[in-house]
Amino acid sequence: MAFHVEGLVAIVVFYLAILAVGIWAAWKTKNTGSEGDRSEAIIVGGRDIGLLVGGFTMTATWVGGGYINGTAEAVYVPGYGLAWAQAPIGYSLSLVLGGLFFAKPMRSKGYVTMLDPFQQLYGKRMGGLLFIPALMGEMFWAAAIFSALGATISVIIDINVNISVIVSALIATMYTLVGGLYSVAYTDVVQLFCIFLGLWISVPFAMSHPAVTDIGFTAVHQVHQAPWLGSINSLDIYTWLDNFLLLTLGGIPWQAYFQRVLSSSSATYAQVLSFLAAFGCLVMAIPAVLIGAIGSSTAWNETEYGVPDPMTKKEADMILPIVLQYLCPVYISFFGLGAVSAAVMSSADSSILSASSMFARNIYQLSFRQNASDREIVWVMRITVFLFGASATAMALLASSVYGLWYLSSDLVYIIIFPQLLCVLFIKGTNTYGAIAGYLFGLVLRITGGEPYLYLQPLIYYPGCYPDENNIYTQRFPFKTLAMLTSFFTNIIVSYLAKYLFESGTLPPKLDFLDAVVARYSREHMDKATLVKSDNIVLNELAPVNPRHSLTLSSTFTNKEAFSYVDSSPELSNTEDN
Repeated sequence: MAFHVEGLVAIVVFYLAILAVGIWAAWKTKNTGSEGDRSEAIIVGGRDIGLLVGGFTMTATWVGGGYINGTAEAVYVPGYGLAWAQAPIGYSLSLVLGGLFFAKPMRSKGYVTMLDPFQQLYGKRMGGLLFIPALMGEMFWAAAIFSALGATISVIIDINVNISVIVSALIATMYTLVGGLYSVAYTDVVQLFCIFLGLWISVPFAMSHPAVTDIGFTAVHQVHQAPWLGSINSLDIYTWLDNFLLLTLGGIPWQAYFQRVLSSSSATYAQVLSFLAAFGCLVMAIPAVLIGAIGSSTAWNETEYGVPDPMTKKEADMILPIVLQYLCPVYISFFGLGAVSAAVMSSADSSILSASSMFARNIYQLSFRQNASDREIVWVMRITVFLFGASATAMALLASSVYGLWYLSSDLVYIIIFPQLLCVLFIKGTNTYGAIAGYLFGLVLRITGGEPYLYLQPLIYYPGCYPDENNIYTQRFPFKTLAMLTSFFTNIIVSYLAKYLFESGTLPPKLDFLDAVVARYSREHMDKATLVKSDNIVLNELAPVNPRHSLTLSSTFTNKEAFSYVDSSPELSNTEDN
């Protein structure tokens, strides 16, 4: 394949345009917020992201390189087809459920990151534990899409994969480093426009190629391969449901999503943004589906690609850039390449910023340096943006199973973080003991279920498991959802059991080493209900009674209403009326 100077120039121009928008947004954010909340401006954009920019950036967060390439691949692969292209519907439903049930309680309490409610209720130790799967998900996702981008660019303009990965990562890291959420949000607008325009321009040219059979006919008839609509075998129904629930429910507890929710100007806006992004995800999947259908309807021996076809060459995951390269004119394929690189960068920058935000706030500030200045937090964020960006790039270049690692880490987000989020927001009475038990049970059940992508043999063989071509056993049983439900109910049961054992006196208070039951309830009830009954205590003198919150977490939350339950109670209100 010849080196394409025109393609390289097109990519350079596109990257420079993205960088210019990112730097402009960074300049814009310098004038946002006061000196004391610069870190919050970087994390949640000063909470003034409007509907237009917010809708674009939330959509672009999901419509990434994996979303576009993966949807096209699923439609193309014989035996799977559109029936197995679950991401468009799954992620759209995820955004709808997030808007209906999660966006309002998170935004109305003024949290800054997704981990804030966990540290508020369960303490800094549990927040640190939950940071691990959240960080793994963001980092491996960024590495996987950087890897996909390098392969895509190398297919179309024939340059070294490593160079394309490094340059793309540097651009995304650079504007994220200087501008935070503002840079990410405004570049997302440009990137989403490029994705939409680039792919839709490519589709008519690819569809009209002489080697392509009418996709309406190949949808239900076998021509070059099985119909691209696909089907679901009866043996695979539970696997399909397990994966679908993972996408739908496991797509909610991501910092990249809640960063957009928490940057909204109100809770209602946060809900509307989720619904707009759900619609955007469906619309943006259409050209990817069509490109996958075109790939399955093509006689590849009649193109410059030749024989064997991409599936036989094990290049099915590259079907989108292959279609752009061999079925479109050269200048059109460069437009499509810009679309793919835009899709990748729009997700990679979000993941890097999300990981940095959680570390700087929930690990560095809330766990170790409660009295850190705002300027210090900003510098910690900048350093970690660079470190996480470099780490994702290194994994994309060096790791042979990046996608396998991402699959496993995204499973952990679904199995561990989602049930914990349900409990912390909607189940009263859960505590740190239940959270830790649920975490461990979910983790053990997921790892013992095995992972074919990492050649990890299962330790528990559920009904229906079978060996694949590498003799690694694959589970048909929906064990991921079983692990998630086990984690959820374990949290509730252990929490209420610990509460009963300590409050009934079965266990002495000194065994409450996590201060999750005895110390917590004595602070919230004894200090308020008992002390306030003394007539000689003035209400404003009760302010120092709750030092644990005021010195650690409460002072770091911008919206103090998140802790209103600590400072007000029916007893206090009745006393004040008297």
